[in-house]
Amino acid sequence: MGVKILEQSVERVVATMPVEGNRQSFGLLHGGASLAVGEAVGSWAAVIHASTLGKTAVGVDVSATHHKSARSGTITITATPIHLGRTLATHEVLITNDDGGRLCTLRITNLLLEKK
Repeated sequence: MGVKILEQSVERVVATMPVEGNRQSFGLLHGGASLAVGEAVGSWAAVIHASTLGKTAVGVDVSATHHKSARSGTITITATPIHLGRTLATHEVLITNDDGGRLCTLRITNLLLEKK
């Protein structure tokens, strides 16, 4: 998918992904690619938080709204916390285009589990 992590902390995870190679048959950024990368970045943010508690994270819920499409360029994926608890972590994930326009908004909740 060509994802690159630019920044990672408990407060924020930022990644980029090219539209090229992630299009559907009509030439638009594939909605499934948006969900996959959004879930991956949001889950990574939850894992970072979980690690501060000696735990790991697994996704339990994800939802997304597609606002606009993209045909070219690079998208930026930014996950920020909504709730950082001891058993659940919820993040908002924004996907934007090269101009900063919002393409997709995701919300992901991860369950924080003790490491086995």
